[in-house]
Amino acid sequence: MLLGLGLLAAALRRADRRRLVLRVLASLAAPLALWLTAHPPLQQVPAARAEAIVLTPGYQPDTLRQLLRRLGPGTPVWAYGTPPPARAKALGGLLSLGEQRPALRRLHLLGEGLPASVLPALGRVAVVRHAGPAPSGFQAANWPQQLTLGQRVEVEGTVATGPGPAWVSLHADGAGRDSVRLPGGGSFRLRYQPKVAGLARYELVLRRAGNPAITEPIPLEISAQALPPVLLLAAVPGFEFKFLKNSLSAAGRAVALRTTVSRGLVQTEFLNQPAQALDRLTPALLARYAVVVADAATLASLPTGEGQALRAAINQGRLGLVLLADATPLPAAVPARAAFAVQPLPTAGAAPQPLSWPDAPAPVRALLPARLRASAALRPLITGPNAALVAASQRYGLGTVVVSVVPETFRWALQGQAAAYASFWSQLLTAATPPPAPAATWQTLDRWPRARQPLTLRLAGTMPTSLPTVQPLAGGTAVQLALAQDTRLPEWSTAQYWPARAGWHQLRGPGRTRHSFYVYDSAAWRGPELLARQQALAERTTRLGAVAATATVTVPQPWPAGWFFGLFLLAAGFLWLEEKL
Repeated sequence: MLLGLGLLAAALRRADRRRLVLRVLASLAAPLALWLTAHPPLQQVPAARAEAIVLTPGYQPDTLRQLLRRLGPGTPVWAYGTPPPARAKALGGLLSLGEQRPALRRLHLLGEGLPASVLPALGRVAVVRHAGPAPSGFQAANWPQQLTLGQRVEVEGTVATGPGPAWVSLHADGAGRDSVRLPGGGSFRLRYQPKVAGLARYELVLRRAGNPAITEPIPLEISAQALPPVLLLAAVPGFEFKFLKNSLSAAGRAVALRTTVSRGLVQTEFLNQPAQALDRLTPALLARYAVVVADAATLASLPTGEGQALRAAINQGRLGLVLLADATPLPAAVPARAAFAVQPLPTAGAAPQPLSWPDAPAPVRALLPARLRASAALRPLITGPNAALVAASQRYGLGTVVVSVVPETFRWALQGQAAAYASFWSQLLTAATPPPAPAATWQTLDRWPRARQPLTLRLAGTMPTSLPTVQPLAGGTAVQLALAQDTRLPEWSTAQYWPARAGWHQLRGPGRTRHSFYVYDSAAWRGPELLARQQALAERTTRLGAVAATATVTVPQPWPAGWFFGLFLLAAGFLWLEEKL
């Protein structure tokens, strides 16, 4: 202050009044700049100890440089899953990040991001994602990972390819099975019907002109079709039941056929099972079968006791019924009779009509004597022209009743359409078959399990007394899983497993329960994995709230003293030079 007053007095007392304003300003600026050099003012800047940068595979160096320029060169940089660049440290796990930086409040994430399974290790640290350019190739894909032999697998998804056409093909059993051309990317759907049961690994291939082909694995667990025993009841001998009996037995089913020859006289046949008495339908007899296939005349002639036993078995969910009806109203003994209204159709001069159902292998035709009146209670199974209902199912208690008005289906087998014939009856029998008894089931909670990444497995069932095990099928030691009961549902138990290698793994236990799942390597299905990571991060941000995501911790930091010392030199130099002029 004394220096400033002295310089100001000297400037005002000078006889030369030229440049007086500049002399006064310089006289005030020189001591002020000298004071600020010794005691610079403070500014609030983001605390370097409260923010950090984590690099993941695919990060952009330009983004890192811009972020360091904004946050300051003292901001710590860690590399997770990727080689660390200069002045960055390798990060083995997110828990160690919290231990080394307990005051961390915000994490800047560059590159592909973090797996959803490791996000809980961050606690309440806010995460800011700096996304790079979207990768090309498969962006999304979905398919049933478990199916029954005889069902078709459908693989659908989306592809980003940029300009130019691309081909997406499905390879299975050593050959290409289905393909589609996509002009400039888009969605696709490919189909194939597996021929062999077991664990399979199909491939989805993307080809573009001038680019290497992209191949992604399609793992499938194909189980053999369950073949519950069937009881056939025919009022008169005929080809319909004869062909059905032979077709079912050839597929491996246990089949029994009871045909009424005359009043009080029946003929029985047994295939793939021992012979037994079929003259009366008793609860003990019906308990040996899963489905009863009968014509309307048989049910109309059933004694009261046998009809009650049939309805009781269906109502309790132990039996299903397939009724082959004609143009006449259904007999009173048919369970759920009120739900099925048969509407006769004119047959004089009529031509066979086309029939359709899901996954029908080939179009077939039949002369329809009637149709079923559609209602909200009926579930359509087979439809005719103009969506006319010709076969439908209806719940009856815990069981199911199926009614079909399609006659003489054996003609399809005689005409060389054996696949369509088998598919038609599979549609009816599957709808009528009671569901299996509840058993313990496993589920992988991660859609894309990765090697060397934590995987959560969930068991639905009672807590086992002995620990289940998991083992890679390609070879390796079996690992016991420690189960923890889920707090939401007592029937659920979860366990965490770290697969060491890619490929098929099998869970064993409790009891005879077996479950297979596939672990992908780090290079497979990167597009869907990135989408899953983005969704998991967005859900986490929403759950923590906007305050936690935007909170910033600042610390006071002095302005650089060099700026003020430079101002002092400029002001003092002007005063010295101006006096010489």
